[in-house]
Amino acid sequence: MSDKHYLALSGGVGGAKLAHGLAQVLAPEQLTIAVNVGDDFEHLGLPIWPDLDTVLYTLAGIANPDQGWGRADESWQVLDELKQLAGPSWFLLGDKDIALHLARRHLLDQGLDASTVAQSLAKRLGIHQRVLPVSNDPLRTLVETDEGWLEFQRYFVGRRAEPTLQSLQFKGAQQAQLAPGVREALTHPGLAGVILCPSNPYLSIMPMLAVAELKERLQTLTVPVVAVSPIVAGMALKGPAAKIMAELGVEPKANTIAELYHDFVDLTLVDNADAELVAGDRRCLATATVMKTVDDRKALARQCLAEIERLQQC
Repeated sequence: MSDKHYLALSGGVGGAKLAHGLAQVLAPEQLTIAVNVGDDFEHLGLPIWPDLDTVLYTLAGIANPDQGWGRADESWQVLDELKQLAGPSWFLLGDKDIALHLARRHLLDQGLDASTVAQSLAKRLGIHQRVLPVSNDPLRTLVETDEGWLEFQRYFVGRRAEPTLQSLQFKGAQQAQLAPGVREALTHPGLAGVILCPSNPYLSIMPMLAVAELKERLQTLTVPVVAVSPIVAGMALKGPAAKIMAELGVEPKANTIAELYHDFVDLTLVDNADAELVAGDRRCLATATVMKTVDDRKALARQCLAEIERLQQC
């Protein structure tokens, strides 16, 4: 069994798909998945961790196959009753999803930290890989829009990302410490490489990089760091990444992702649809990045690992 270890950084749906692919081709002890916490918030007294839950549901094989987030075969009796009682129903919570949030609330109320809670829930869902929040500390994404400042979920879910985005702030980032398990992965004696999954660079990856220790360690690593672009032919396959990039004055192109991560990423994989765009750019490699099936996920995971091995030999 290989002693090589890999760290994957993931946001929600797109990132979770590649994380799942990596989990299929690596032994559980070879993979740590660090997940964005900027989307997390409390709703109806429940701690909601959208990106981490999407990763858990995807790795456990119980994610909704149509929308990519939430539970498969979900029911909505609690939400329907909440609407009947004129309660806040803008954030969709299915019955099975609520059960997970209740279990999380119970564990947190026992005084357990976020990493311990995440690992406990992963184990209960039959997941053997280490799935961790990037930090155990509160770190929340705030969005400045043409309607003023909005908490992330109010912007993303409540307003469906319709307001024009002007800037982002990561509240708590200056105080946030890297989760111990993520630090262990970065200092693992067998660390072979780091993979940035195809997640929204502004809403999923940048909140993670706002944890100073993570960014500093990535910049000084002696092993390869490979990213996968979430932008294909100028569009985001899921979510508002392209819209946000345009509103921030950044051209929504695959090679723009390489530029965003230029100070610590060695190679960015872009889709074959953008092959002409990155021709001659040694920072980028065109390949198949669209993951419609589990086989697609595994193939992209293997490609990431192969590129890491190739870069190690350069």
